[in-house]
Amino acid sequence: MDRREFTASLVAGGCAGMCVDLTLFPLDTIKTRLQSQQGFYKAGGFRGIYAGVPSAAIGSFPNAAAFFVTYESAKSLLGVAVPPHMAPVTHMLAASLGEIVACLIRVPTEVVKQRTQACPSTNTYQVLVATLRQEGVKGLYRGYGSTVLREIPFSLVQFPLWEYLKSLWSWRQGHTLYSWQAAVCGAFAGGIAAFVTTPLDVAKTRIMLAKAGTSTANGNIPLVLCEVWRSQGVTGLFAGSVPRITSISLGGFIFLGAYEKVRRTLLS
Repeated sequence: MDRREFTASLVAGGCAGMCVDLTLFPLDTIKTRLQSQQGFYKAGGFRGIYAGVPSAAIGSFPNAAAFFVTYESAKSLLGVAVPPHMAPVTHMLAASLGEIVACLIRVPTEVVKQRTQACPSTNTYQVLVATLRQEGVKGLYRGYGSTVLREIPFSLVQFPLWEYLKSLWSWRQGHTLYSWQAAVCGAFAGGIAAFVTTPLDVAKTRIMLAKAGTSTANGNIPLVLCEVWRSQGVTGLFAGSVPRITSISLGGFIFLGAYEKVRRTLLS
C-alpha cells in the first residue's frame, strides 16, 4: 500500500465511521438498555436517547480509520503471499487484525458511552471522571477481551461475505460496482453477522456495565452467558437483536458505502 492509498483509507474510514455512529446512535442506545442487567425502563427507556453521544463522536473517526488502515494494509500484504482462491482467508485475517487494533481506541469510548446510555441522569464527562477515579485507566479497558471476541467473529462473517458479494455482483454485471451497490452488499453482510454475534454483544454489554468487583466485571464471557441463559434463556442471549440487526444493516449500508465512495473519490 503506497502513501496515497494509506491516506485514502485513513480519511475514508474515519468519515464512514462518523457517519454511521452519529446517524444510528439512538438505535445503539435502545440496544444497550435492552441488554443491561437492570432492564430497559430502569436503564432509561426512551429518555435521553442521545446520552453518551460525545464519547461516540470523539472515538468514531480514529476508531474506524485505524480499522480500515490496518485492514487494507494487511489485505495488501497478505494478497501477495496468499493465492487468489484463498482470498476469503486473507479477508478474515485482515479484518481480525483490524479489529484488534481498532479496539484499542473503541473500548474506552464504548465503556464511557454505554455507562452514560444506561444512566442518562449523568453525562459523558461525569462517567469518565468516575471511571478513572474508581478503577483507573484499567477501567476504561474493561471488556476489551469480550469486545475483541465479539468483533473478530463479526468481522470473520461480515468482511469475507461483503467482498464475496461485491465480486459476485461485479462479475454478473461485467464492471466494477457503484458505491450504492457496495453499500447494499454491506447491509446484507452486516445484518447476518449482527444476528450471529448478538449473544457475544450481550456478554460485552453486561461486562462493561457491571459494578467493579462483581463476578460479571471480571470479564469471564462463558460465565456471563451462562448467567444470562439461566435467568432469561434464549430471549436474554438475543436481547436487543432487533435494534442491533437494524442498526448494523443500516450501518453496513452507510459505513461500507461511504467508505467505498470517499476512498474512490480520493484515489481518482
